[in-house]
Amino acid sequence: MEFKLPDLGEGITEGEILKWMAKEGDMVKEDQPIVEVMTDKVNVQIPSPRSGRVSRILVREGDVAKVGQTIIVIDEGTGTAPASAYAPPAPVRAAATVPPPPSFTPPPATAQGVIATPATRRLAREMGVDIGAVRGSGPQGRVTDDDVRKSAPARSPSTVAVHAPTPAPAVPTSSGKEEVVPLRGLRRTISERMARSLRTTAQVTHVDEADMTELVLLREAFKGSAEKRGVRLTYLPFIIKALVPALKEFPYVNSSLDEAAGNIVLKRYYNVGVATDTEQGLVVPVVKDVDKKDIFELAGEIERLSAKARSGQLTLDEVRGSTFTITNVGAIGGLFATPIINVPEVAILGLHKIAKRPIVRDGKIEIRDTTYLSLSFDHRVFDGAYAARFTSQVIETIQDTKKLLAEVL
Repeated sequence: MEFKLPDLGEGITEGEILKWMAKEGDMVKEDQPIVEVMTDKVNVQIPSPRSGRVSRILVREGDVAKVGQTIIVIDEGTGTAPASAYAPPAPVRAAATVPPPPSFTPPPATAQGVIATPATRRLAREMGVDIGAVRGSGPQGRVTDDDVRKSAPARSPSTVAVHAPTPAPAVPTSSGKEEVVPLRGLRRTISERMARSLRTTAQVTHVDEADMTELVLLREAFKGSAEKRGVRLTYLPFIIKALVPALKEFPYVNSSLDEAAGNIVLKRYYNVGVATDTEQGLVVPVVKDVDKKDIFELAGEIERLSAKARSGQLTLDEVRGSTFTITNVGAIGGLFATPIINVPEVAILGLHKIAKRPIVRDGKIEIRDTTYLSLSFDHRVFDGAYAARFTSQVIETIQDTKKLLAEVL
């Protein structure tokens, strides 16, 4: 039987084949994981739909397959498949180089049949290119960003002059002084999403300083109770709870922009994405309904999702639906940064290192625990004054023990 890349939901149209867990000639059982696929949201292990022998692998590791595209052929039953049906057992990469049968050809040149990432499709729309008429140079005829740019309508000389010409694709080579690392997997997804975010939004970053002294003391007071519940209490649950009243008072920060319809969609629910550093790259699991959870519930959920992110076991439901994102680099160091918005959201908050610094209070210099908060936002949706007031509201809650206690419990 021909096994096609299944519909993975959430509008996902394609996925990159990260790893084959069986090679041509192997016997597989029904529901046995056979392939790991990277979508633009999460890694997914897909099980075999039938028991049988793998006769042909049609999409190699590192290539992108479209939903509905045949990726593997499995001969059902336990008998020996005809010699012509599969190659002798070999490492996955060697087996993946076997050319597909003649019937496996690139899809017709229509917008619906084109193999292209969502980011590439968006670029085509922005540049006025009919993606269905573009000849793809990527694997299996996939249309790349360079293909779109080469097909863009001619511009005036003044416009062309400010853009560097598109170079011919370079052949990857390695030498003693250089190493070529393929841009694939999660790193390729991050690359495409970050470029899309900067290309399609008007990003500005507002930075302010917060006195964290009271919060430091409050966390110490609650650490024992958290340990009894089996959770590790960091500063992040407190910050998330301090966000809630501010997001309610400034709803445009908790929104998305529907450009096609010309609408700003205000979200009356509060799902916070927590950017998590993993060996593979940045992943953003989502803590749902943070306004309905106390700090202990939030701490447990953050710990659980972070562990799953680092082990590559997040589900699609655990990485979708965020309305606002936090990225915490305080443990790593640095003064402050300008985080990139996690589209389709319109704002992201960067949390930074808490350190003892001299500040002036009531005309006197005191040593206090302080940090910098950096809010990157889409200036198309709201203005700098609105962003400043939102950030000030968050800081006010952080610095006021009574207000913070009212939120965290």
